[in-house]
Amino acid sequence: MIAVPSLPVLDIPGARKITVESWTRFTGRLRLYAQDIDVGVRVERCAAGRLRDAYPAGAHDLEVRIDGGCPQDTLAELLGTLVDAVRTADPHCRRIVYAVAEDDRETRAAVAAAGFRHAVDVDLGRQQLSLLVAEPEWVTATDMDLDHVPGS
Repeated sequence: MIAVPSLPVLDIPGARKITVESWTRFTGRLRLYAQDIDVGVRVERCAAGRLRDAYPAGAHDLEVRIDGGCPQDTLAELLGTLVDAVRTADPHCRRIVYAVAEDDRETRAAVAAAGFRHAVDVDLGRQQLSLLVAEPEWVTATDMDLDHVPGS
């Protein structure tokens, strides 16, 4: 679990304020206020969230979702900082996942600039998503066994 006291490691350039809106064992909501930006950030354990049946999620894998209205250059900085914060707060986290619409090349590029790589495309019913992951150096691409996706 990401402990709320570890939030001070979130050093977002230009951020005026970061507030915790809610925090539970499986999900958390933050709000980032910067110059002209008011962005909501949600972190959720993949095994308990919307991605639980989409890929073989590890118990500590986290999905990060950023509410709309976040400029692409800020998105890359924000994700990079969140990855560092998660790794500090939860050293057992193997994957930080960011889901992008399959055809959204601009957002995919911004997420890749934050150190994420494409892992797999998934179908969540009404959404076709590309999952991009940030992993610590000790995790290799072979750790994700895509031949054993739940429900397939």
